[in-house]
Amino acid sequence: MAGRRDPPEGTPEGLPGGGEDEYRSVVFDESFVRAARLQEFSAQERMAEHSRAVRSLPAWGRRTGAKQILVLVLLIAMAFGTAIYLGIRHPYQTPAYKPAEPLRITFIPLAPQGPVPGGTPADLYAHSPAANFRIGAAGINLPGARHTKSFSESQVMMALTTAKDYLVESSLDPDVLTGGSVRPVRLLLDPDQYGQFDRSMTSPAADGRHAASGWLVRYDPAKVALANPQVRVQGTLRVAEAGPDALEVTSDHTFAYALRPAGVNGTRAGDASLFTVRRELHFRFDRDDLRQHRAEVLVSYVQAGPQACSADTTGVLRPLLAGERGTASGPAGTDPYATGRPTAALCGTLAPGAQPSP
Repeated sequence: MAGRRDPPEGTPEGLPGGGEDEYRSVVFDESFVRAARLQEFSAQERMAEHSRAVRSLPAWGRRTGAKQILVLVLLIAMAFGTAIYLGIRHPYQTPAYKPAEPLRITFIPLAPQGPVPGGTPADLYAHSPAANFRIGAAGINLPGARHTKSFSESQVMMALTTAKDYLVESSLDPDVLTGGSVRPVRLLLDPDQYGQFDRSMTSPAADGRHAASGWLVRYDPAKVALANPQVRVQGTLRVAEAGPDALEVTSDHTFAYALRPAGVNGTRAGDASLFTVRRELHFRFDRDDLRQHRAEVLVSYVQAGPQACSADTTGVLRPLLAGERGTASGPAGTDPYATGRPTAALCGTLAPGAQPSP
């Protein structure tokens, strides 16, 4: 007996699902029919005189695709134009590059009024104003770092730390002090100052720009040696904002070095003397300097003694050692008729209280 869905005659023989199943896979849905490029004329239209039984439909899909591409191009152009406009009108533009300024150097030798006192380093330090100074880098204290209007606390601390590192390398490194190397100091400079620094090391001049003694403390190893590598130090560091794109750090430190003649040993090794150097440096840090751990050194004001006023200190410092006296002559002469960059020789007198007492 046939089921409810079977035809009265049953399923035709030889066909697994009946006659309709044979064409089920080729049944066209409504979307397929609408997308067809050819359409058959209706019965009424076929009664008329036509040479073709079908007609072509307009390519709606192709036109629609072209419209979509055009709209997409217009949207991209609008987005690109908006981005350009916002970039031009953005209130936080990247600041223009500002090259580092050249270092300005002032160096004043301090001449003693009598013979330079001598003794062991310990005795000299104990009977001098440096008696309570700290040793080495411990004497370069960092103040508390606070954020400014344009710089975070960590950026302020980075500026102070870099300034301290420069002071340590240029004033305390034994290899730098004895003329063995300048690389540790150079690595902490802004690359814009490399040319001025290199010329100051290779061809120093008393022109206020190219004296090696403005960048670092250095002695002639053929004449002077360190009697004690533990340098006494005391001073201050101050930081201030110099606009929205720069920080400035000012350092003011006094360094007391125990020196002796080079090549002297044995009983005379105790005939040391103190040599005092006061360095006031002005550093500038832009945001690139802070990221790269480097500094721009803008001003170097140095006082050093005991030293003869007439000594040439552009390349190395020339201390007067134990028992030596300053010459009666004043500073090196300045010729007002000379052409080129004007130079002026400066000299001061070392106060008696700055020397170790007997």
